[in-house]
Amino acid sequence: MKKLIFYTLMLLAFSAVQYSCDRSSDIDIADDDDTASGDSHDDDIDYNWDESNGTLIALEETYIHVEGSGVSVSGTVATIDSGGYYTVSGTLNDGQLRVNSTDSESVHIQLDGASITCSNNAAIYIEQSEKTVIMLADDTSNSITDGSTYGNEEDANAALFSKSDLTLYGNGTLIVNANYNDGITSKDGLIISSGNYTITAVDDAIRGKDYLIIKDGIFDITAGGDGFKSDNEDAGTGYIEIDYCECNIVSDGDGIQAYSNLTITEGYYTIECADGSSGYLANDASAKALKAGSTIQIDGGTFVINTPDDAIHSDDALIINGGTAEIAAGDDAIHADNSIEINDGYYTISKCYEGIESNSIVFNGGSAILHSSDDGVNASDGSGGMSSGNSTLEINGGFIAVYASGDGIDVNGSASMTDGTVLVHGPISNGNGALDYDRSFNISGGILVAAGSSGMAELPSTSSSQPSIMINFTSSNTANTIFSLQTSNGDEIVTFSPAKTYQSIVISSPDLSIGTSYIAYLNGSYSGTENEGLYTNGTYTAGSQYTTFTTSSITTQIGSSGGGPGGGGPRG
Repeated sequence: MKKLIFYTLMLLAFSAVQYSCDRSSDIDIADDDDTASGDSHDDDIDYNWDESNGTLIALEETYIHVEGSGVSVSGTVATIDSGGYYTVSGTLNDGQLRVNSTDSESVHIQLDGASITCSNNAAIYIEQSEKTVIMLADDTSNSITDGSTYGNEEDANAALFSKSDLTLYGNGTLIVNANYNDGITSKDGLIISSGNYTITAVDDAIRGKDYLIIKDGIFDITAGGDGFKSDNEDAGTGYIEIDYCECNIVSDGDGIQAYSNLTITEGYYTIECADGSSGYLANDASAKALKAGSTIQIDGGTFVINTPDDAIHSDDALIINGGTAEIAAGDDAIHADNSIEINDGYYTISKCYEGIESNSIVFNGGSAILHSSDDGVNASDGSGGMSSGNSTLEINGGFIAVYASGDGIDVNGSASMTDGTVLVHGPISNGNGALDYDRSFNISGGILVAAGSSGMAELPSTSSSQPSIMINFTSSNTANTIFSLQTSNGDEIVTFSPAKTYQSIVISSPDLSIGTSYIAYLNGSYSGTENEGLYTNGTYTAGSQYTTFTTSSITTQIGSSGGGPGGGGPRG
């Protein structure tokens, strides 16, 4: 009689769950199989729960009840041995849910308030299946916990471990306590389409070996290794694609790490690696917030990054099409070995060694405000020794404000500027320059203001089509001393307040012309708008007149410097 009552109640609960699952399956979270990096195992049918068939697996602490077919039970281990639909609920104190199916049909598992603990293995172990899809039932909390040591299953290394393609979705919660190694791992592809995940892992939190695709979800991750990871080295694999997610990642390793490509479309990301920008980083350790072996593409999203390593790092190329970021890094803030292209976005870097570094850097738009202990923007091949002199910097738009202790803009090769606004505060040491380039710096448009020391000061090249002026003062001006350049008729060219002590300032503007008389002022006040030291849309009240001069060529230098146009000592 007790069994009859139990099965009746379970069937009623299962019917209610089926109705809930039908509503969840209406969410449009599946796209076609083609991704930016290759084919995935995603299919619309993965998100449709079949209410015509189903097996109930009821966990009762120390034993397991099954209603339906496709499941065998041995002690506290339930093994799903065929494709189909399975609902798991209840608590298992020390046992395991296994999948070992040779069917061509996928295995669909719904976690409906399930809690599984296994003291010596993975809590959920998918040994084989065509595909396994796990749904988190609406408004349910589910948990899995593995042991700190495993038994004979040497290939399993995660609390939720799958040897085949794995998909997770739903409107419920999954709590993962990974005491042995990883939290959730698929040895093939891993897709997470929705759900709430709280993961604490000894090593990596979420790992899809072939690929990791996140369509949506909320993630709270604490990892002794990496947060999100894909690391297959075969061609067409090892990539991560994130359409949208909200995640908080605290990791001792990398925050998000892809062997090949990393693509982020939207979302909210708080990533702290290895105790943040002031943390200790061993010589052979990697604690980068975003890391990829090939291309990183950021189309949007909001990022708060704190790491002792590079914040955003690609071994090849980086493309930034949007997004907002606040970055504190112990090493480079934004780095790519070969190329960086910034088209849009708003990136604020409060701390770093070098701000933006690559062999080729192109600014087409967006905003970058950076504070660096060495170079601010560094176009370099990364050789560490004598540069090849073939690195390039192009500025075609955007707003760049650099606060640098090393060179402000350092180009081990050639630079060009056609549009945009570039403001440089610093350096104060004569061993560095606000502008430092090897071959040429041709400017044809935009506003350039670069203040710093005079020992290595450089003007843009004489081959430029837009005039430039450099004033090297007879003595240093204290930080925040306003500098204003006016025509003899009182028309304002630029008014700027350097944030550091300065003895040299370079100005290039479309408003400058050859054969015109100018007056340079120091101090005074301004009634308009200030943006990173540049004043606009107001009135300058003159302080003391420093000098007057008339331009006669494309470059004009007032006062002497240790560098001069195209000159200036060793390059960083």
